Amino acid sequence: MFSDPLFLIVAAACLVVAVILAMGISTFGKEGVDNGKRANKFMRWRIIAQFFAIVAILGFVTIHKYFGGQ
Repeated sequence: MFSDPLFLIVAAACLVVAVILAMGISTFGKEGVDNGKRANKFMRWRIIAQFFAIVAILGFVTIHKYFGGQ
């Protein structure tokens, strides 16, 4: 499974989402208008990254279900 490049892409996409989420949550705890704007920006980036992660997961499942994968 670790030799499958699509699996590695899915794992990397999930890791990116987790890192962006952690950065956004850590910014919520700080005071100030700039930190609020930065936290909202991180959350917007998280939504975009989640979209690509879900597309990658669906592609991975589809390829392995219909084409047998590797």
